[in-house]
Amino acid sequence: MMSVLITGASTGIGRATVAHLVGNGFHVWATVRADADDHELRAAHGDAVSVLRMDLTDHDSITAAGAVVCAAGALHGVVNNAGVALPGPLEHVPMQVFRRQIEINLVAQLAVTQAMLPALRLAKERGERARIVMIGSIGGRIAGPMLGGYHSSKFGLVGLSDSLRAELTPSGIPVVMIEPGAIATPIWRRGRSAGDEVTRHLTAAARNRYAKQIEASQANAARSAESGLPPARVARVIHEALTARSPRARYLVGPDARAAATLTRLSMRLTRRLVAARA
Repeated sequence: MMSVLITGASTGIGRATVAHLVGNGFHVWATVRADADDHELRAAHGDAVSVLRMDLTDHDSITAAGAVVCAAGALHGVVNNAGVALPGPLEHVPMQVFRRQIEINLVAQLAVTQAMLPALRLAKERGERARIVMIGSIGGRIAGPMLGGYHSSKFGLVGLSDSLRAELTPSGIPVVMIEPGAIATPIWRRGRSAGDEVTRHLTAAARNRYAKQIEASQANAARSAESGLPPARVARVIHEALTARSPRARYLVGPDARAAATLTRLSMRLTRRLVAARA
């Protein structure tokens, strides 16, 4: 039985991927932070899921989770899914908010990977599959206003994944980047709440200066939450990335992701104009 670790398994893409992989015969290590999510996953999937408590801002908890997984034996996949979107104009985003965005969406992805690599290498030593799947975003190819911290983290994740892929290729451990477009997950609702907190602390002049961009960003988040693709679509692509004999380096998910990827191949000047027009 293949064993896979999924971070951020309580909601959205993570939760859907747990269900999809369990339904296809996998054993899943699922990381959560809350008691309620722990109980729900155990009730839904029984022994097919081993729940781990992990806080991506707490390196000790990542190390402890890695020790548990590595002690259990071989691991065939790591799905670095957990992440946050913390919006606000970069001119006024508090540094602690920006650092939290980078810590969760970029630094922690490497920390989790480092903690789990011994178990992945054990799978390879046994002649079995082992691979790392990073859940990026089309926001790692094209950036817009009000999500500068998020885009910074996702652009950074692309570089991290590309370097890690080059380093692990001789070991036979593929590193795959999944790039979804708009997916209907709670990240948008939580992100708007975080953005509202930042906006409340803006001066009247700053709120007026960025009012149109803030309004457009909030409307876009609401559309994504309501009409984005279901997380199960991403779960199916993750399954393919984990099981394909020769997985691609990148998988786009959704028509908006494919359109944005095409846009990035246009001239830089035209791209800037089109992005600015959305604000």
